[in-house]
Amino acid sequence: MSAIPNLTSEPVEQNAVKQHNQQHRTRQPDTHGILTRRFYHLREHLQTIQAYELIGEVKEVIGLTVAARGPMVKIGDILVIEPRDGREAVLCEAVGFREKDVLLMPLGELGSIGVGARVRALGAPLSVTVGPELIGRILDGLGRPMDGKGPLVGVASPIVRPSPSPLSRPPIQEKLSVGVRAIDGLITLGKGQRIGIFAGSGVGKSTLLGMMARGTQADVNVIALIGERGREVREFIERDLGEEGLRRSVVVAVPSDQPALLRIKGALVATAIAEFFRDQGQDVLFMMDSVTRLAMAQREIGLAIGEPPTTRGYPPSVFALLPKVLERTGTSEQGTITAIYTVLVDGDDMNEPIADAVRGILDGHIVLSRKLAHQGMFPAVDILSSVSRLMPRLVDERQRQLVETFRSWTALIREAEDLLSIGAYRRGHNLRLDEALSHREAMEAFLKQRMDESETMENTWIALERAVGPSA
Repeated sequence: MSAIPNLTSEPVEQNAVKQHNQQHRTRQPDTHGILTRRFYHLREHLQTIQAYELIGEVKEVIGLTVAARGPMVKIGDILVIEPRDGREAVLCEAVGFREKDVLLMPLGELGSIGVGARVRALGAPLSVTVGPELIGRILDGLGRPMDGKGPLVGVASPIVRPSPSPLSRPPIQEKLSVGVRAIDGLITLGKGQRIGIFAGSGVGKSTLLGMMARGTQADVNVIALIGERGREVREFIERDLGEEGLRRSVVVAVPSDQPALLRIKGALVATAIAEFFRDQGQDVLFMMDSVTRLAMAQREIGLAIGEPPTTRGYPPSVFALLPKVLERTGTSEQGTITAIYTVLVDGDDMNEPIADAVRGILDGHIVLSRKLAHQGMFPAVDILSSVSRLMPRLVDERQRQLVETFRSWTALIREAEDLLSIGAYRRGHNLRLDEALSHREAMEAFLKQRMDESETMENTWIALERAVGPSA
């Protein structure tokens, strides 16, 4: 038997080895290349094969949490719990660990799960089917069709992706019309901006979203209805959105009776769909109703796995989740996602924890006033409490003057409201207030808009010029 060459031997032996190898390559160059290509092809094929299953079993069920002995998984991996009695399997996600146990949160009902049930890891996180054919479809929290129009066609995309790099985000320089005069004229939005609608319950958030979905100039709408009442989902689609709006929209609906984890997945699925259309070079209008229900779902999960409540009962994971979801929208090198998030404020308190956290992340806020709604003003936009941080760079000098005059007169009228209501004010005491009162009806007419009415950006500025008059 010949000896194996020693790579640390004398240079003469090394030269002999090199000469032998060169002769071998000279004689059989094609064979070497073919074997190399076959090796890489076989290696790629083997990487797609899962040679074994990761199996565990249910140890205990406590509230919304399932503790399992194994299998070895990572946070965010999807598993299947298979009941012993043969009932339908339940999808779960690994949300934490406790000593040697894996803590699972179900994506379905827990009723069929018992101690000893088989737990099988799928080996990957959730993904959603994306493609142009999604437009006009209504999906559930896992991205499955719920409109009876057949299966989805497209490619799989992970629902959790990193946000675009800050340095890769182009600046926002172009206005986006949403068809609502109060917003287009006084709180102008830009393509790729993220803004919140803050209001209590029953003030008209969903109706305003429907108006914007029908009247926007964006290429496609992606609407996430997270934690809404089951009755309101169909009403929003048929009444507020309508056939016209649905033809250019993708709707992801997760009613309030669905598990907390499914509500979070619904928000991530909708965001992934919006990212797909943005990556295709389109301008997307993304709307989520509401971020508050998303935060409440994360609170349920955090408390269930043992997180300590910190700010008004919200665990730290809630405030960690919000920027991860909200920062994924905005501009990119391919397209834009203009995002509008509704925030359901508790007791009309605009400074409650979720509202305060979201306001610090977004690029502006639109406040809806219950008082204005009771006065019959719709949309009930409180102009003085609302702001678009990007508006100054989006409008020209004349438009800025019109907006400042409108806001100034609105503030004057509001300050004198008590005197006006009891008839204690006499004209001539304040010339600026007199001028504002002379335009009051025109200003209110500008703010009021029917639900089925949509206005172009050009007509909005013409109407604002007429409302304020030559005084601006």
